[in-house]
Amino acid sequence: MDIAAVQGVRARPSIGGPWPADLESGPASKKLGFVKATRFDRVRGVGAGSWSLKPVKATEESTASVINESTATSVGKSTNILWHKSSVDKIDRQELLQQKGCVIWITGLSGSGKSTLACALSRGLHSRGKLTYILDGDNCRHGLNRDLSFKAEDRIENIRRIGEVAKLFADAGVICIASLISPYRKDRDTCRALLPEGEFVEVFLDVPLQLCESRDPKGLYKLARAGKIKGFTGIDDPYEPPLSCEIVLRQKEDNCASPCEMAETVIAYLDEKGYLQA
Repeated sequence: MDIAAVQGVRARPSIGGPWPADLESGPASKKLGFVKATRFDRVRGVGAGSWSLKPVKATEESTASVINESTATSVGKSTNILWHKSSVDKIDRQELLQQKGCVIWITGLSGSGKSTLACALSRGLHSRGKLTYILDGDNCRHGLNRDLSFKAEDRIENIRRIGEVAKLFADAGVICIASLISPYRKDRDTCRALLPEGEFVEVFLDVPLQLCESRDPKGLYKLARAGKIKGFTGIDDPYEPPLSCEIVLRQKEDNCASPCEMAETVIAYLDEKGYLQA
C-alpha cells in the first residue's frame, strides 16, 4: 500500500517488498510539521540485496528545536549559532554501511607516492565492500581550496579545511583517505584533534628525498632546484616527519614495496582495529 511521506506527494513503490500499512494513525508514526517522522531500516530478505521497510517510532530528539538565545554561542567569526542535533546519528550511519568512519591521513614528501597509495587503498577497500572517499591535496585545490596559494598561511588554511571536510566524511561513516604533503606536525596534530581518539590514522610514507627527487613526477623538484619555485618542501622549506604516527611505510631505492602491498598493510591495520565492521 502506498503512503505519502509528504502531504500531497505520492511515495514511490518500495523495492523488494510492499510498503507497511498506512502509518497515518499508527503509534509508529509522528508528524513533524507536514513530514512524517518515519525511519526505514534495511532488513535482510530471502534473496540477496532484498529490502523490506519497517517504521521505527520517532523520538523526541527528532522534533524541531527552537534556538534559545541563552544557548546560542560564537564560533570563530560566527555569532548566535547553535549546534542542531540530527535524528540520525553516526552509529546509525555506520550500521547502515557496516563499517566505522575514520580518517586515513597520508603524509610525505612530494613524489613519495601518497596519491598512488590512496588510490590503491581506496580500490582495496572498495573490493571488500567498504565505502571510501579520497581528499587529494591537488584535487582539493581545484575547487574547495582554489582561492589559496602556497604561502605559509594559505598552506595552513589548506590543511585546516581538508581536515574539517575529512571529519565530516568520518562522521558520515565513510573511510576518508586524505593524501597531501602536510609538512608540519602542528597542522597534522590540529586535524587529529578534530576527531575522537583512534579515528585519525596517520600514515607516513618514509621515502628519502633523493628517491622522491629522482621520481619527480610533476617536475617540481627540477623547478625548485632552478629557483623557479620558492618555499618547496624538502628543498628550501622543511618537512617535519611524524614522531608517533600509527603506520610508517618505509621505502628505499633497493627496497620499494608496491602500492598494493602498502595498501594491504593499511587495510590489515583497519581490520585489526575494527573499522571494517559496524
